[in-house]
Amino acid sequence: MKKETKKSSWLKTLFYFASPCKGKMILSVICAIISVFGGFVPFYCVYKILILFIEKTLTNGDIFFWCAVAFGSYVVKIAFYGISTILSHVAAYQILEGIRLRIFDRLMKTPLGVVMSRRLGEMKNIIMDKVEDVEPPLAHMIPELCSNLLLPICIFSWILAIDWRMGLAVFISPVISLIPMAMLMKDFDKQYKKYMDANNHVNSVIIEYVEGIEVVKAFNQSSVSYAKFANAVTSFKEFTLNWFKSSWKLQNLTFAIMPSTLLGTLPVGLALYRSGALSPAQLVICLLLSLSIIAPLMKVANFTNELKAMEFSVNKAEELLELPILPSVDESKKAKIEHTDIEIRNARFSYTDKENDDVINGLNISIPQGSFTALVGPSGGGKSTVARLISRFWDVSDGSISIGGVNIKDMPLSQLQHMISFVTQDNFLFDCSLKENIRLGDPSATDEQVYAAARAACCDEFISKLENGYDTSAGDAGKRLSGGEKQRIAIARAMLKDAPIVILDEATAFTDPENEDKIQTSIMALSRGKTLLVIAHRLSTIQSADQIVVLKDGAVEAVGKQEELLEKCELYNDMWKAHIGAKNWSVHKIEEIRNNREKEHIG
Repeated sequence: MKKETKKSSWLKTLFYFASPCKGKMILSVICAIISVFGGFVPFYCVYKILILFIEKTLTNGDIFFWCAVAFGSYVVKIAFYGISTILSHVAAYQILEGIRLRIFDRLMKTPLGVVMSRRLGEMKNIIMDKVEDVEPPLAHMIPELCSNLLLPICIFSWILAIDWRMGLAVFISPVISLIPMAMLMKDFDKQYKKYMDANNHVNSVIIEYVEGIEVVKAFNQSSVSYAKFANAVTSFKEFTLNWFKSSWKLQNLTFAIMPSTLLGTLPVGLALYRSGALSPAQLVICLLLSLSIIAPLMKVANFTNELKAMEFSVNKAEELLELPILPSVDESKKAKIEHTDIEIRNARFSYTDKENDDVINGLNISIPQGSFTALVGPSGGGKSTVARLISRFWDVSDGSISIGGVNIKDMPLSQLQHMISFVTQDNFLFDCSLKENIRLGDPSATDEQVYAAARAACCDEFISKLENGYDTSAGDAGKRLSGGEKQRIAIARAMLKDAPIVILDEATAFTDPENEDKIQTSIMALSRGKTLLVIAHRLSTIQSADQIVVLKDGAVEAVGKQEELLEKCELYNDMWKAHIGAKNWSVHKIEEIRNNREKEHIG
């Protein structure tokens, strides 16, 4: 009973996905039914010719007439089958589009941590491959399954009308073939799930191997990494072959017995003919019909695997569509924001549901409008988490975060996103032109506005040296640019967005010393008149901050300006000394290496 409920559930989900294309699908089914009847008429034409032939009344006119009827009906069959197939394919691809758009819409509303916790290979496999698996059965099942089920029903009904005993004889071999088929299907669900799990594992390993190939080469770990890749592929191959070996005998037996309808119809038909129950024409047409009934039934049997693939794909797509979402107010109910003060009050947050595992512990921070606030502290102290909580990539588990006196949970997500420009140290660029990557900050911006933002972020000097300038493609994930160049593009994007709140999460991490002053100047230009929050490890970049918040273990250790913290906060003092010491060490070390090389050269 549980199994049937599950099947009903995925079919219900599929029909929900298909609801926008209901008209096309119904019309496709109607055309498929007309096609079936078009294919059924030639059998009747053959039957009429047989009767006339046996009765010795067949004329050339009769042959021409019935052949013309058969040919016309066959044309009807082909034409309506083609129309049905076209409609079903159009509907299928519209359904795929709808599923993928719903998935991406859901991911945009899902907490970032939930999305990032899922394996990339599995998500790619679901969104691209598994959703695509819905298309073949959906596009072909409507016309083909309808015809392959309806045609045997019509043929069987005709045989029954001729003689019910011949009707029963037709199904002697198919019924016998159900025995090995039942044995074959006994563990099918379990084996198919294992197959898909193995398939997902291979996809994840392949993506991991390709994305990490630079690290593999750099650390000469090709043999170890390749072994993991090869083992995953080999284990998948072995599982697939073992499953095939365990099932091919029963499968072959099933498809060997099922088409052998003459084993039942021939002896029964001859016996009925000898007893006078069947005429010669009826015997011949029954034998012909019994042979033609099996091909469509075998095609229906072949749909079993495709139906299972569709069930798995629909369930996986529904799994993504059921991911938790951040609760949001109606998009039309914009909150009235009169200023951009940010208040974090008694905030707590954990990436897990475990007790005493909070990353943020009762945090209280005030960020006045138009101020420059910096978050610093040891790694793992919660700096980036705070920035993401303000942007509402996650929700605090306790406490509140408000902007302009309004809890961010009480404003539409689109309004919050419009108010914040977020630049991280892991800047992602799309595989399109640099101009369009910058324009993402404001899709309505003109080219001149894009160029102005690029100049302000010190991008123009390196973009102008590229062969195609602003029309140069950034490459896959921006791989054609250096880390510092990608960072400047991201800052230009944020400038173009012109949001009242700017959050920079270690946004100058990859900036070379030569351009650090330029980037700092552009950041100041970006943040002029705006509320600026900077997360930094390089303390020299935030010396001019209006307030520096020192975080440790998810709680505020101290708040103040640079001079105040150097006097009263031991943790900040130690961090500053370590930072200055590291800079001095770098300068002295470079000078030492240079002197040693000169001595070696002289020697």
